[in-house]
Parts: sequence; structure tokens; C-alpha cells
Amino acid sequence: MKKVVVGMSGGVDSSVCAYLLKKQGYDVIGVTMQIWQPDDSIAEREGSCCGISAVTDARRVAGQLDIPYYVMNFREEFKKYVTDPFIEEYMRGRTPNPCIVCNRYLKWGELLKRSRELGADYIATGHYAQILQLDNGRYTIKKSESDTKDQTYVLYNLTQDQLAHTLMPVGSYEKTEIRRIAQEAGLSVAHKKDSQDICFVNDGNYADFIRTNTGSSGTEGNFVTADGEIIKRHEGTVNYTIGQRKGLGIALGHPVYVNDINVETGDVCVGEEDVLFKTTLTADSISHMGAERFDENERYTAKIRYSQNSVPCHVRYTDDDRIEVEFERPVRAATPGQAVVIYKDDWIAGGGTICR
Repeated sequence: MKKVVVGMSGGVDSSVCAYLLKKQGYDVIGVTMQIWQPDDSIAEREGSCCGISAVTDARRVAGQLDIPYYVMNFREEFKKYVTDPFIEEYMRGRTPNPCIVCNRYLKWGELLKRSRELGADYIATGHYAQILQLDNGRYTIKKSESDTKDQTYVLYNLTQDQLAHTLMPVGSYEKTEIRRIAQEAGLSVAHKKDSQDICFVNDGNYADFIRTNTGSSGTEGNFVTADGEIIKRHEGTVNYTIGQRKGLGIALGHPVYVNDINVETGDVCVGEEDVLFKTTLTADSISHMGAERFDENERYTAKIRYSQNSVPCHVRYTDDDRIEVEFERPVRAATPGQAVVIYKDDWIAGGGTICR
């Protein structure tokens, strides 16, 4: 019997994941990753995928399923791989995606390592995505059956070894089916709300999180126009991201949007929305998934945000770890620090971190 460790967040998706795998005959172990710090407010956040309530709900479900359950301490690893780089990126004027980093280095890096120490053959999560092995032998991630819940974007940088030892049974279902399965199985979390936002940031206010941990709001400076005209002082560069309109406190009689952040000078450049639309971007820290190497003659699709529709594009290398993505129609607010994820048909070819 194959052994699988299921990452249990206390939500309905990971709970049904454990239920389905047990029904399929796997030897299932439930694990919740403890990542909050001793005095961290994350521990009490309602709906957090990582807080104390997650442990309570996950333990209850494990009892209902009659599977072993453990809470594993990943505090140091979470700080090292997720929150420290998150702060550093914002201080550099970039906008990181901590969920992507957490998936690669914690949920699939550290958790897989500890799962192997338990003798597990696989790890599994409740992500809406599907593992696929292509004819070329490479593993990739295929889009979920649920278009509205598809989570492939945040999984683009998993390694071949990680994918070969991963199960994602939830990706074959629609969300309504998952809730129905949970209800029919009598799982206590069948109607629990989905977790929202970044798990370690209260109310989505990442700038407060950074100020609390660094005492800084980034570089102070001015809002400026593209031709250098000073509009007013701003509250520090970490408060802003490319494409932002709300919360600027600028009254010019028409909407303006952040289109550049210079942490050296403190200038936050604002302008009309049309400036945000580009047909090309560059990316580095390249991850190859289904494609061992991108084909410059191939027509792919790509997305630069989790909730965005994919746009047809072509990809070319500018060096070994940098690509240029040319879109067939403009994309809005390609933001340094975010990911561009490149698809072939309904599976991930690869991706990278946007530079500009």
C-alpha cells in the first residue's frame, strides 16, 4: 500500500483530498504545517489556512477519517523562505507572490523532505490542478476541471522530482462537487468558507506588516509624472505597486495609476492607465516544467496574474536564465516580482519572475 502525506489546512479542499485518497486505498497521513510565530496574529485569523483554527479543524477531520495526524513546526523555514524575502522584495520596489514561494520551498520542499522521512511515497494537497506526465517523459501540471478555481498559476515552479511524488485528486472536480462530497462524507468542514488573501498579512495590509517587522515604509519621496513633475509627497514606496489606483490620495480630476517605482530616488511615477499596457516583458529565474526548453517558433499562452485569462504569446531567450515574452495583444501592469506562467494547451510549459 502506497503511503501519502496530505497537507491539511483545515479547509474543505484538503479534507476531501484526504478522504478521496483513503477511498482509493492509500495509507493516508494528515499533516498541518505550523508556520506562525509565538506572538504572531496569524494564529488567530479567521479563515487563515495556517492558523490555530486550521489545526483544530484538520485534527477533527483526521479523526473522522480515522487517519494519523501531526502538526509539524516550519516556523524557521517559513521565515527564511517566505516572509523575509517578501519584505526584501517590497523594499526593492517589487511585488512578490509569497504563495508561489511557499509552494515551492515549504509545501513541496520541506514538507516533501519530512514526508520521505516518514516513509511516504507521495505528498498531496487540495489544490485545483492535475498532475500530468507528457509523452516526452516530463511531468507538468494541467489545468483543473474547474476553470474558476484553477490554481496552476501558483504551482508553475515545482521541480520534476516534486511533481513525480505529488497527488492532486481535487483537480478533477468542480468546487460544488467537492462540497457535495464533503457533505455526503459527513466532514465537519463541508461548509467552511475558503481562506482568503495572504495568510500572514492581516486584512491584506502588507505595508503594515512590513512596517511592523522593519520599522520602515520603504524609500520616502514624491509622486511624479512621466516628465518629472512633482505632484506631492507619498508615504513610502512599500505602500504602492504597479497598476495601483486606489489609496494614492491624488486628486487631479481624473484617475491616475502607478506605472513605475524607483526605490533609489523614492519617485513613484503615476500616469494614465494606457501606459500600463505592454506587449512585451522580460523574466528571469526561469522554471521549465512540461517544456525542457521553450521553442521560439511555438505559440504559447501566458498569464501574469492568478485570475487573468491566458494571452497568446511567443517566447525567446535573451540568455540562459532570462526570457522575453511577446504577447499578441497588450497585457496590463506586468509587475516586477510577479510571475509570468506559460502554457501549452492546458498544461504548464514553464514560467519565470517578471523583471520589467
